[in-house]
Amino acid sequence: MLRAVLALGGQGVVDAVFWSGLLVGGVVGRFGDQARSWPLFRQLTGGDRWGRGSAVISPATRRLTARTAEADEVTRSVCPFCAVGCGQRIYSRDGRVTHIEGDPDSPISRGRLCPRGSSSLSLVTSPTRLDRVRYRRPGGADWEDLDLDTAMDMIADRMIESRARTWQDTDDEGRHLRRTLGFAHLGGATLDNEENYLLKKLYTALGAVQVENQARI
Repeated sequence: MLRAVLALGGQGVVDAVFWSGLLVGGVVGRFGDQARSWPLFRQLTGGDRWGRGSAVISPATRRLTARTAEADEVTRSVCPFCAVGCGQRIYSRDGRVTHIEGDPDSPISRGRLCPRGSSSLSLVTSPTRLDRVRYRRPGGADWEDLDLDTAMDMIADRMIESRARTWQDTDDEGRHLRRTLGFAHLGGATLDNEENYLLKKLYTALGAVQVENQARI
């Protein structure tokens, strides 16, 4: 309505303002405080002439707050999906993650996240996410829960047994090999340089030669 008024010229502007004033005054006289809550009324009588700011903000909108406003802790992390390594800010309250967004201080992503990275919250808080070790015995039909220490001991025992069983000291021509092909390692994209360095040293010391990272595949 206001744009139509401003589009007019000369006497048309005066007439339009005059009739708008009569309209506003009549509406206020009849409806009182209810009229003052209407966006059009606030647009015509306030400073937001174009209806793009305070004139069109409803009481419900004023009560809205950012999802990050109630967080009591912010933790910096790295997106767990691909090998780009985009930075994330993890907002939590009372020990529970409430929101995840891009970290503007990250030199890699500068606050941006792709659709997969933006969905990290559902990955963390999904009710179907497993938070314990599950094990199915050979020939078994059901899964059972294991504590972490037991599972780690089982993995270590299997690695030692596999290394001893598949160890190759020399080849058929007597050349030194000192290796095992009984197990391999595939690293994840979110491993940092220090973790990859330690993993490579560990598996090289164990004699493994099949050491790879998901980021290179």
